[in-house]
Amino acid sequence: MYESKRPYQYGTGRRKSSTARVRVYEGGTGSITINGRDIDDYFGLDTLKLIVRQPLNATGLLGKVDVVCTVAGGGVTGQAGAIRHGIARALLKVNETEYKPTLKAAGFLTRDPRMKERKKYGLKAARRAPQFSKR
Repeated sequence: MYESKRPYQYGTGRRKSSTARVRVYEGGTGSITINGRDIDDYFGLDTLKLIVRQPLNATGLLGKVDVVCTVAGGGVTGQAGAIRHGIARALLKVNETEYKPTLKAAGFLTRDPRMKERKKYGLKAARRAPQFSKR
């Protein structure tokens, strides 16, 4: 547990090229703040908000904890996945014996290893080959 004005649990989440640093404050009102903005302001799509709230729904802590996170890199979907991963890791530190089976079964603790494939020489992209015309 880290000490600040209020005690919190910390978790780091990653997805593609996004990295999220998540702090979970116990005994909160259920607010989720991302980069200083409310979740409704930060994510436009409801599916992304749903992804972020999944670990809290699974453990039954949706209105009971406050989440403050800083996320950088990648796109909005990757950032939502990184925040979900970070929240799940932070919740383990709240109560590991109670929450670990639920979070692990749902797959929230597993880091998604899929990354963008690098561009290869002689090709236009990772696998896209140039088109040759017949002469």
